[in-house]
Amino acid sequence: MEWNPETLQHLSQCFLHTLSPAPEPRRRAEASLSEASLHPNYGLAVLRLVAEPTVDDQIRQAASVNFKNHLKARWAPNPSSDEIPIPDAEKDQIKGLIVSLMLSATPKIQGQLSEALVLIGKHDFPKLWPALLPELISSLGAASLAGDYASINGILGTANSIFKKFRYQYKTNDLLLDLKYCLDNFAAPLLEIFMKTANLIESAANSGGSAVVLKPLFDSQRLCCRIFYSLNFQELPEFFEDHMNEWMTEMKKYLTSSYPALESSADGLALVDGLRAAVCENINLYMEKNEEEFQVYLNDFALAVWQLLVNVSQVSSRDQLAVTAIKFLTTVSTSVHHNLFAAEGVIPQICQGIVIPNVRLREEDEELFEMNYIEFIRRDMEGSDLDTRRRIACELLKGIASNYKQQVTNLVSLQIQSLLSSFATNPVANWKDKDCAIYLVVSLAIKKAGGTSVSTDLVDVQSFFGTVIAPELQNQDVNGFPMLKAGALKFFTMFRNHIPKPMALQFFPDLIRFLRAESNVVHSYAASCIEKLLMVKDDGGRARYTSTDISPVLPQLMNNLFEALKVPESEENQYIMKCIMRVLGVADISFEIADPCIKGLTLILNKACENPKNPIFNHYLFESVAVLVKRACGKNASLISLFETSLFPSLQKILGEDVTEFFPYAFQLLAQLVELNNPPISPSYMHIFEILLSPDLWKKASNVPALVRLLQAFLYKAPHELNQGGRLQQVLVIFNKLVSARSTDEQGFYVLNTIIDSLEYNVIAPYIGGIWSALFTVLQTRQTGKFIKSLLIFMSLFLVKHGSQNLADTMNAVQGNIFQVILVQFWISNLKLITGVIETKLTAIASTRLLCESPALLDAAAVEHWGKMLDSIMTLLSRPEQDRVEEDPEMPDIAENTGYSATFVRLHNAGKREDDPLKDIKDPKEFLVTSLAGFSKLSPNRYPQIISQYLDPANQAELRRLCEFYNCPIV
Repeated sequence: MEWNPETLQHLSQCFLHTLSPAPEPRRRAEASLSEASLHPNYGLAVLRLVAEPTVDDQIRQAASVNFKNHLKARWAPNPSSDEIPIPDAEKDQIKGLIVSLMLSATPKIQGQLSEALVLIGKHDFPKLWPALLPELISSLGAASLAGDYASINGILGTANSIFKKFRYQYKTNDLLLDLKYCLDNFAAPLLEIFMKTANLIESAANSGGSAVVLKPLFDSQRLCCRIFYSLNFQELPEFFEDHMNEWMTEMKKYLTSSYPALESSADGLALVDGLRAAVCENINLYMEKNEEEFQVYLNDFALAVWQLLVNVSQVSSRDQLAVTAIKFLTTVSTSVHHNLFAAEGVIPQICQGIVIPNVRLREEDEELFEMNYIEFIRRDMEGSDLDTRRRIACELLKGIASNYKQQVTNLVSLQIQSLLSSFATNPVANWKDKDCAIYLVVSLAIKKAGGTSVSTDLVDVQSFFGTVIAPELQNQDVNGFPMLKAGALKFFTMFRNHIPKPMALQFFPDLIRFLRAESNVVHSYAASCIEKLLMVKDDGGRARYTSTDISPVLPQLMNNLFEALKVPESEENQYIMKCIMRVLGVADISFEIADPCIKGLTLILNKACENPKNPIFNHYLFESVAVLVKRACGKNASLISLFETSLFPSLQKILGEDVTEFFPYAFQLLAQLVELNNPPISPSYMHIFEILLSPDLWKKASNVPALVRLLQAFLYKAPHELNQGGRLQQVLVIFNKLVSARSTDEQGFYVLNTIIDSLEYNVIAPYIGGIWSALFTVLQTRQTGKFIKSLLIFMSLFLVKHGSQNLADTMNAVQGNIFQVILVQFWISNLKLITGVIETKLTAIASTRLLCESPALLDAAAVEHWGKMLDSIMTLLSRPEQDRVEEDPEMPDIAENTGYSATFVRLHNAGKREDDPLKDIKDPKEFLVTSLAGFSKLSPNRYPQIISQYLDPANQAELRRLCEFYNCPIV
């Protein structure tokens, strides 16, 4: 795309029309820009349009957004996408222009160009863009001389964004080299502008400078502090160590000084607090990573932060400052310098002046409780509230208690009693005191490592439950003082292991009542409490609460759970649905329970199909359906038809209306239903079977595990139908496609194993050659541990089903002597890597049969191979998996799921039952020694010598022990 007046006019018109409220011209303009973006120099042309002073500001701003998005898609496109990368020559021109254009742009455009610059820097800086940092430094120097803080802050904002990578990436040599380059070039200019701005702030503050003068200066200092954090994150750089005094002296001033010109307005106070919070982050970083070097400044900073916190008001706009300041004191409290808290009266002052004020409920908490229950629960119950005042204040107390436990325990216990006494004098007016007391007990509870159990020294749990919590739970008004009710339910949930079963059962009816509370938080907490109680295990792993315990209240419980899902904003309440799933997993499900439950769940499912929004809710919804089908039909087969009648329309809706988010769930539920049926399979299922064999359905990777699960169900339940109408050939085409791809090869083996397990040999015989060809082709190029283990399991299954001779003959028919090659190169050496109870048994027995049957091992020239095979079998059977198998290096990192389609999600309750193909053989160790003992009698005195030569001494000893145990000597 050439830059000329025509291009300028065309692009200007397009960007103008993208702002049109009318859809048609907007769509035409967007389509035209999309087509133009495919041409070289498009990005450069748009950047030049942004820089054109004669063009309307709105058009230039729209163009700057388009430019940023163009770079996001095309600068370094994902290899799997169809995006065409920007040519290198155009990239170089863009990099040559963008810094100067950004600095001269209006604030809104400057923001977009700064983001675009950071996008480029993410991929190219510093190695492919060595000119960037010198240009930024040069521009910073010029702007500093001119006192142009708009440009200074633009440069610092860009540098801050670029340097953030030093906070989040793992320490590697490449990262440290990049960091050194940035430090060598930018550390000194950063300190220079920081000190210059500090002097300007002091001068303006002393002379009564206005907010207009101070605002850009404070912005600048906050950015300098954020860059300081990034450049110091990995380790303490020499430059910063040498100049620590300058940095710390100025930073402390911002914690101890007031700036009335700014702090008199909300915006100005937020600006000052933003700088103070950045300072607190920096000193916290130094306490965590450079404690020794920072020690000389610690006392002054600790005192400054403490004084600051005492004076920070409770308004939510100051939360970030309060949280970062308390975090610093928490870090100090757990460090070797905790003696700062040892002085007389310090801990009581911190408790009274900092902790209690920040733990007490505020109006903002009440608003969040009422207006956004999901966010309230996320912070309060799920522990995602370390960045809230309430939680971080309790973390400070925990930190101090790590060295002054008795003092903190006594102090907080007295505080709790005082709060409860205050509540008792006037419950209506002082209900927040009781809430505060409950919150302190719950938040200061100590969680046992690796478990769900908690403990506390602050109160006697059973006594506190009986006197403080029980009255709230027994209160018949489920809607009165909802925050207090939520706190009581949270206490019950947290200390559920400590509440004796008879006492807890008394409150089950109350928990069920609270499911009808109007407050979304209260009925969510009630559901969560019931769900967690049903998971409590006593010594020995036995469930504390059983179907017998909930049977008397089950109809009311299920009714109230489904009613709670009708409350506005709780239609997709994941806590309610998780509780439904858990109850159905414990309850004794009769027809009277199953019928309304399946009808209720399918209604919810049909509604969710219209607009799948909440992945967690929908997962528990499908788990609830799966567990209901599993437990109800397992007890009463006559319910299968009821479930099919209810579920089939919903499953057809998912498949027919292309609700792709739900495809994997639908396939797993269908597999579960197929497995419940007895042959012959009904026509409605066979119609699904035909759809299942369509290659298009298998294109989406996240569908594959669920499709394989469904295909396996059909292969087991309809083996005769499989051999009709070319279906087996279609299944083998699917197998071939799966096994050929690294990401799905294991799924391909699942299909293949099911074919071998469910079909007679005469049915599969015509296809065996093709199967081996496909496997050998993959083996030539992909000898991964996962593939080889899957191949061994398949060959073992083939052997136990159809004999070792058929195994060797069919393999050798495809490629001469290939069986011997695979046996020696792969089977013997990889056998000890097999995992899983059934897989270990299967491969051990198949390998034992090879020892006693296979000419490839019984030949006189194969003595070494025979000995090594026996050694591998002994290792497999006698050593724990963790001793035999290293962590699989081929396992990819699990990426964070950002929605439905990222990965397949297995339904626990619709899982396939693993069948043992060798049920008649109970013990593979016994099978080994009895087979060897009988076999060795044919050649006396031959095998003990081979065993002593080729078996590991530990394996020899274990083999002797087994022979004695089973009274089967090898002669």
